[in-house]
Amino acid sequence: MKIPLKTAVIRAFRMLAIAEAFSWAALLTGMYFKWIAGTGELGVQIAGPIHGALFIGYGIAAMALWRLQRWPLAVALFAGLSAVFPFATLAFERWAGKRGHLQEAGQSPARAREAAGV
Repeated sequence: MKIPLKTAVIRAFRMLAIAEAFSWAALLTGMYFKWIAGTGELGVQIAGPIHGALFIGYGIAAMALWRLQRWPLAVALFAGLSAVFPFATLAFERWAGKRGHLQEAGQSPARAREAAGV
């Protein structure tokens, strides 16, 4: 069974939003050990590139959804801005899901809200 492109991008976006938030936590933990505890920079060396890759992936998925879902510019900017602040991608993903911005192909608005956990 082939998954429609829009559905695949929405699912990837949701997973990247969660993973990006967890990578923020890992990076902040690594920064604590590097700068506050002074025990070394291994955490930053590991979490930094992982967070960077997830940050870029999230941005690419957000740009793809901007086009596929025909988001207003304000929604796309909000998606991008949410990646800059720790854990904000989780809030944006919930917000966008509740408002139907992450509605999959052939999905009713009520089903989209249900999928978002509302």
